[in-house]
Order: sequence, then C-alpha cells, then structure tokens
Amino acid sequence: MDQKQRSTTIAVHGGTRKDDAFGAINEPIYMTSNYRIPTDGTPVDWSGINSNIYQRNRNVNQMVLQDKLCALIGAEDGAVFASGVAALAAVFTTFLNSGDHAIVSEVCYSATNLLFRKYLPEKYAIEVTLLDTTDTEAVRAAVRPNTKLIHVETPGNPTTGISDLEAIAEIAHAAGALMSVDATFAGPISLYPLRHGADLEIHSMTKYINGHGDSLGGCVLGSRALLEQIKELAMVNYGGILSPFNAWLIARGLVTAPLRMKQHSETALTVSRWLETCPAVRFVWYPGLESHPQHERAVRYMNGQYSGMIAFDIAGDEAVHQKLLDSLTLVTHAVSLGDVESLIVYYDKSSDKLPHYPAVYREGFFRFSVGLEDAEDIIADLKQAMEKAGVL
Repeated sequence: MDQKQRSTTIAVHGGTRKDDAFGAINEPIYMTSNYRIPTDGTPVDWSGINSNIYQRNRNVNQMVLQDKLCALIGAEDGAVFASGVAALAAVFTTFLNSGDHAIVSEVCYSATNLLFRKYLPEKYAIEVTLLDTTDTEAVRAAVRPNTKLIHVETPGNPTTGISDLEAIAEIAHAAGALMSVDATFAGPISLYPLRHGADLEIHSMTKYINGHGDSLGGCVLGSRALLEQIKELAMVNYGGILSPFNAWLIARGLVTAPLRMKQHSETALTVSRWLETCPAVRFVWYPGLESHPQHERAVRYMNGQYSGMIAFDIAGDEAVHQKLLDSLTLVTHAVSLGDVESLIVYYDKSSDKLPHYPAVYREGFFRFSVGLEDAEDIIADLKQAMEKAGVL
C-alpha cells in the first residue's frame, strides 16, 4: 500500500485482499472451525500463528481485519480479540509476571481499573501504582527498578484528560519498560500512539472502529515481535478470539472510520461550544476546547480531530439530572460510546470512582458520546431536556 495515500483511501483499500474463488469484491465470511492441512510439503506453523489450522488460532476474517487496521494505523502487526477487555488483559498478562510493577492511568475504563486494583495484585502478585498520568512528573517519580509496563489511557475515560505520550514513552524506555496506550476514547485517525513512542496501541473496537453498536471486539497493534508473544499466549492458549462474523462486521465498519471520526469531532466541538455558553452547565471538558486543561496537548497529539466524547454537568441535584435524562428524545440514555447515535450516561455521587477524578467531577457528571446526528438537532434536544428539568 502506498504510504502517501490518505486515511480515507487506506480504510477502503488497505490490507491484503483475500478474494474467494468466485471473485467477490466484498470479503466473504469464513464460517469454519477447521482448515485443511497442506499435503504438498508446504511448511505448517503448528502454533497456528502463521498458518490456518484451527479457528481459535486465527481465521481469515480476523486476518483481513488485522491487515486493514495495521495499514490504517501504520503498525507492523496486530491481534484482534473478542472484546476490548480481552485485548487489554492480553497485554497485561503477556508482559507482566509476579513481582513486576506497573504504572497505570488512575482515570481509566472500569475493567482496567478492576484488573489493576484487584485481580492482578491479588491473583498474580503484580505491584501496581495507579496515578494521574496527565501529571508527567508523577509518572516519572513512580518508576521502580521492577517497573515493566506503563499503561496510559488517553483521552481518559470518562474525564477526557490528555497525557503527554512522548514524555511518558521516554520515561518508560529509560526504565526498560514497555508503554501501552488505550486510545479507545480517541478512536482511530484522531490519535496515533505508535507514532509518539508507544510500544502497543489498544482499542475497544466495539466503539469507534466498528462504529455501529452491533458487535464487540478489541485489538492490540504494535511490533511483530511483541504481537507474536500476545498471539501465542492470549489468542491461541487463552482463546479470547474474535469470531469470523464479528471480524467481518468490524472490518465493514472500519471502512468509514475516517469519515465518521471527522463528523464525530466536528459535531462534538459545536455541541461542546454550546454547552460552554449554556447557563445551566456547571462545567464542560472537551479536548477541542481551549478551556480544556490539556488542550495544548490535544492540539499536539490529536491531529485536529478531538473525537466525540464530552464530559459535562448541570447545576441541580440528582433528581434534576434524572429528569434531564428522562426528557431526552434524540439522545439515548445508554452506556458505551462511539456509535452512530448519541449516547449519554450519568455518574452520580454514589460512584466509587469519583474520588479519583478531578475535583470538578466529584459532584457527578454526564459522559456524552456525540453521534452522527446534526449538531443543531443534538443541541435542540439537550436544550429542551434542560428546560423540562427546570435548569433553563
């Protein structure tokens, strides 16, 4: 693939096309558990990493998706899994052993938080320091002789904090550690962690990569040497594989990712600017706003597209917040993010994560995933819901 081609072209044509015997333009779905073993002397990789033997090892649709992701992101190799959490666990369990130390973004996806707060320390005796990775000096100060991994989530879920990737990569590599980055909140195209020193890039493909809210998946991208270790342990022997059908769905969604990310970003910037001027709004964080505490980093790292994720809050008690949710007609009250439709969820004061978030978040807040609807229609829905909630 010509590296001078743009992301929109690579998303359509990138990767290795594996047409079937009938010359189909769209990749068929290969629903098979087994593959015929060659009898013509062709070498067979019995690990399954480099040969088609058994679907748990690899399948054709998985390979097509991996190739397209690598072409789009600029990675040497990739592995896809049944969910984003499976991809995260694959990285952590492949490269961390008993007695190792990991530094991790304290503001992170709930499953990541639980893995590092509970399961990895309690079950595998892995030492963990969770901290605010937007504070680069705190990361530097946390390094120990046994630090083997620095895992950064940027933008952080749900606060949208932006970490300094290049500075943290230097810290990790000086310590002989790997740096992994969960870029799910940014989505593809908006952020390229591998270009800024990360060893591994992780996404929940359920979100922006698929983009249509109809399939789960996760991916890890990076060097071939690292990915071969991940595939052998987590894909072949843990068995966290992605099904051919879901791989096919996600590959189909990935084709439009550059166009969708542009629209998500433009719409979210318009909506966040309106929220910033709305008298009912207590605060709003969006990396594309100059008021965002790490806006300069976002400008540096996010290629002028700041994704579709906004965190904001309105004045009023929890009943007022619930009334707003109940009054929305276009925006859907639901978890997850990165769908074509706008989704919103409320973190109330009972959340055990609030103490770990910046102070402005601790009274509760909304996490808002801006979809592909027209910005003016989204704003109109928010406005009428605020009016019904009595804050406008």
